[in-house]
Amino acid sequence: MDIRKELQKRILIIDGAMGTMIQRYKLTEEDFRGERFKDHPSDVKGNNDLLNLTRPDVIRAVHAEYLDAGADIIETNTFSTQRISMADYGMEDLSYELSFEGARIAKEIATEYTLKNPEKPRFVAGAVGPTNRTLSMSPDVNDPGFRAISYEQLEEAYHEQVRGLVDGGSDLLLVETIFDTLNAKAAIFAIKRYEKELNEKLASKEEVSANLSKHIFQEGSSVKFEIMISGTITDASGRTLSGQTVEAFLNSMRHGDLLSIGLNCALGAKDMRPHIEELSEKAGIFVTAYPNAGLPNEFGEYDETASQTGKLVEDFMASGFVNVIGGCCGTTPDHIKAMADIAARYPARQIPEIPKFQRLSGLEAVTLKPETMFVNIGERTNVTGSPKFAKLILGGDFDTALSVARQQVEGGAQIIDVNMDEGMLDSEAAMTKFLNLIASEPDISKLPIMVDSSKWTVIEAGLKCLQGKGIVNSISLKEGEEKFKEYAYKIKQYGAATVVMAFDEQGQADNLERRKEICKRSYDILVNEVGFPAEDIIFDPNILTVATGLEEHNNYAVDFIDATRWIKENLPYAKVSGGVSNISFSFRGNNTVREAMHSAFLYHAIKAGLDMGIVNAGMLEVYEEIPKELLEKVEDVLLNRRPDATEILVDYAETVKNKGKVVVKSEEWRNGTVQDRLSHSLIKGIIDYLDTDVEEARVQYAKPIEVIEG
Repeated sequence: MDIRKELQKRILIIDGAMGTMIQRYKLTEEDFRGERFKDHPSDVKGNNDLLNLTRPDVIRAVHAEYLDAGADIIETNTFSTQRISMADYGMEDLSYELSFEGARIAKEIATEYTLKNPEKPRFVAGAVGPTNRTLSMSPDVNDPGFRAISYEQLEEAYHEQVRGLVDGGSDLLLVETIFDTLNAKAAIFAIKRYEKELNEKLASKEEVSANLSKHIFQEGSSVKFEIMISGTITDASGRTLSGQTVEAFLNSMRHGDLLSIGLNCALGAKDMRPHIEELSEKAGIFVTAYPNAGLPNEFGEYDETASQTGKLVEDFMASGFVNVIGGCCGTTPDHIKAMADIAARYPARQIPEIPKFQRLSGLEAVTLKPETMFVNIGERTNVTGSPKFAKLILGGDFDTALSVARQQVEGGAQIIDVNMDEGMLDSEAAMTKFLNLIASEPDISKLPIMVDSSKWTVIEAGLKCLQGKGIVNSISLKEGEEKFKEYAYKIKQYGAATVVMAFDEQGQADNLERRKEICKRSYDILVNEVGFPAEDIIFDPNILTVATGLEEHNNYAVDFIDATRWIKENLPYAKVSGGVSNISFSFRGNNTVREAMHSAFLYHAIKAGLDMGIVNAGMLEVYEEIPKELLEKVEDVLLNRRPDATEILVDYAETVKNKGKVVVKSEEWRNGTVQDRLSHSLIKGIIDYLDTDVEEARVQYAKPIEVIEG
């Protein structure tokens, strides 16, 4: 596409603030209303997007000023044209029209400038703002699991806006000022949905908009939308408003097949620099930056001059951080001209080669490199595997259930597995509620989430709650290739990795050859047909129970270990996982033997290449500390070293029954001052002692409010 060729040649300039320029016109309520909306029941002044219909001359003039200043990319005046934001003015039904007209006006004048100077083509970016709702945070401090909008509502609103922007002639789509990554994921989903719909229309020769940009067409008659993503770091913490670090944000967006990623708004260039530098190092795509003109003064105005801003962003260009530079709040055509003059002196950033690692995220990034040690997936937030957790969820005690997740984090889990498959539960609702509550707990939500269910509707409900890049557990060929591909496409759209079970139409793989056959077939379909990233595939070749007394089960552990080794050698970049506790089900109730079996199994499986596993860290023994007699008997079973291994271990197990270790919860923090104890409880989300500590603190202060103020 033309934009990619231009980006490889030089640093491109994106325009500056639309709102700042509109303010200069000092428009009245009557200007905003025009003739069409003169009787509208509520005030509309400040609804800048409405000017696409009532004062298109103003919008066109602003675009022209930025193009004259040297802008290569102009944004449509559509930041808030989706119906959620338009509802503030009672103008929801104008969403498509406002988006279409905003794109049409921008495209018309960009085309004029391109025709004047074909050597400097101008592009129109359809602007998609973040809305005034958030999917990852509750607006009610007393109800952290509440959301003011659903994923479906937001995605539908974005879809309507995107239709208008594309039909109106946008060359690119710019999802910008992202403060909640889950909102942006919904926007990408909507964009991909309309791309698919438009391709289906073209394939069936249906009528499409006459305004479609030539830049969205590939060879033949199919279309592909170029997507630009721009997040917002809200303060010196280096995080978005919803809590993600820059790298976590990047990992969450990788699935979008993006043209570029970058940052805008909130910060001036000086404070944005370290975050743009990090993106530049870690993004294998083009990088954009369009900061504010410094920080606003006490009157909400921006004092940073064009030359000051130009000098600050010159550092970005000289350091090779950016491919696109421009301005946000407070910037004007003067700022853009200063940047354009400077950009002409510097080469574009060279895109680095980014290794193909599995890159996950919660609030923080988790990257699985070859040197990464075994990844522990916490298993206790699973109603099918934890009686305690199931009792809490079935009893509606979700707040206490969060403590189970927290214990998994404190116990060393690097990923949290969540499963709500219980016949007495509305599993979709339970998954949604619990994940929304987790999102309000930074010490838990910092980790990636594994959405675990045998029902696709539950998996999809979970994916709609994750702003980070999580993992689906699981899909398989059990229902045939078409369903397998359908689910894989969806998972890719939602931006997750996936576990693939060694299961096909004939059933579960229970020997080495079947494991190899199913995993190879699944891999080829995912990589070659679905376009699923190989590094985001995690195979589970079935950890099945040994020591059952059935001879055909004796080699299950060996076959799993050998299958793991084969996958790592033959299916590039794929990972291997499994449910470790399955191996020892024959010894339920005997934790001593189970702990030894888990540790010994992991010891050999990890050596073969096992990357991760669902395991209770509290039920693991240190391999070297397993008593030698027990270890020998356990490994005889696991490695199938003798035909009577099961009988020998069963007999031995009776001699060590119920001698498992007791996990002691540290209460050392309770020895601190009441202020320290309250601080610890608030940070960790512990409510057990809150009433007692608050009352103790209350009597120490003259007024109760002083307890809150510290």
